[in-house]
Amino acid sequence: MKAAFMYGAGDVRVESIPEPSIVEPTDAIIRTVRSCVCGSDLHPYHSMPDSESGSPMGHEVLGVVEETGSAVSTVHTGDLVVSSFTYQDNTCVHCREGFHVSCLHGGFFGAVGVGLQAEYVRIPLADGTLVAVPDVDETGNGSEELLASLLTLSDVYLTGFHAATMGRVQSGQTVTVIGDGAVGLSAVLASRQLGAERIILMGRHTDRTDLGREFGATDVVAERGEDGIARVLEAAGGDRSHVVIEAVGHLPAYEQAMGVVRPGGVISRVGVPQYKEAPIGNPLFRENITITGGTAPVRRYLDQAIPHVVAGTINPGRVFDVSMPLSEAAAAYAAMDAREALKVMLVP
Repeated sequence: MKAAFMYGAGDVRVESIPEPSIVEPTDAIIRTVRSCVCGSDLHPYHSMPDSESGSPMGHEVLGVVEETGSAVSTVHTGDLVVSSFTYQDNTCVHCREGFHVSCLHGGFFGAVGVGLQAEYVRIPLADGTLVAVPDVDETGNGSEELLASLLTLSDVYLTGFHAATMGRVQSGQTVTVIGDGAVGLSAVLASRQLGAERIILMGRHTDRTDLGREFGATDVVAERGEDGIARVLEAAGGDRSHVVIEAVGHLPAYEQAMGVVRPGGVISRVGVPQYKEAPIGNPLFRENITITGGTAPVRRYLDQAIPHVVAGTINPGRVFDVSMPLSEAAAAYAAMDAREALKVMLVP
């Protein structure tokens, strides 16, 4: 079968490897229907040291169950399933409290030799990781849009939803979203779903911010620094934002968030931090600012999100603007790195 590996910065290769098999009774084997490249995949694409063995890539997948271990009971052969980007048992204390990324028995795809940019994948702890999509087949009942939106539930949309949830977005609030990537746009859609009245999207790419407006952004601010802060305050009617979602991961974006959050407000971070330290001192303390967010526990939200997507209440799959064969994964990474694509779907 074909699978994508990264051998160093900018070096992605699609190779032929044996198909996976059941190792533990809690495993399932799925045949990939759709996978994709994530913005976070670009971090190692920029910085990974050269490796002779390569690292399996990909952590987002929509697939069909081909085989299950003897202990698997919640999914069955032939089910169309969404996998969260982490695997977890869904029963440990952290999972029960809604933080599945910290599962006592789980882990991250790609870190255990299982990458999801592949034709077939072995899913550990399948009962806690896979969720079946009822009454939908592998064609999305003939809808490519439905397949795309279901795929976003593996990570990107529910990461945006997690940001809005941890930010405690409520009806009538003003929310500023920093970053016009797929996660930022997903956070716009999620904030609208949770009832935000004014959503200010900070982004510089018109094709992306236009989609942000369609997702619910009421204002777009292209400026950065002090000019950006002033423009956000102007858009918010002279005040700052109840919630700021930082979906970039670079220090200037975090500092921008500090400048536009109002007293008593929340900064919710879901951009993977590309810095070791950031200011949290007296200004945030004095104004009672909450800092929250983190790696999204996608499994926490899957059961409630799938029916919304199937019913067409939300269509987060619009963040996919390019589709490529899995065999062209290297070109997919290059396109996203060059900002020629917002998010690339990979088709086996």
